[in-house]
Amino acid sequence: MTTRPPITISSMDLHRLEHLLDDLPANAFPGMSELEAELGRGSLSEPAAMPPDIVSMNSTVRFSVDGHEYTKTLVYPAKLSDSDQQISVLAPVGSALLGMQEGKGIDWPRPGGGTMHVRVEQLVFQPEREGELHR
Repeated sequence: MTTRPPITISSMDLHRLEHLLDDLPANAFPGMSELEAELGRGSLSEPAAMPPDIVSMNSTVRFSVDGHEYTKTLVYPAKLSDSDQQISVLAPVGSALLGMQEGKGIDWPRPGGGTMHVRVEQLVFQPEREGELHR
């Protein structure tokens, strides 16, 4: 796997995700250890100072996976109501998107083996950029 690009995570997202992961049994979903590692390596930002081109929770993102494009909103698993419009942060692609900068890509483990290339093509909506700091 290639070197992973830097990521930035909102302190509020980190706090909520840590609580979510603490409540789950070990290896509760494919990629749990990768998500935990990403949370540990990310640079933290207060919501009000979040760079406007970084994927945070509840962001709507146009992204590609191995060249196939999608547009979805990154959500917590409890808020997942429409898998055509949303993606859970606990899904491998959702974990890969969190904290990524617009225009950057990452090679991410594929469940069952191998890797996939996930690239943020456009950050369509970011809550912090729109002043939604307490979502």
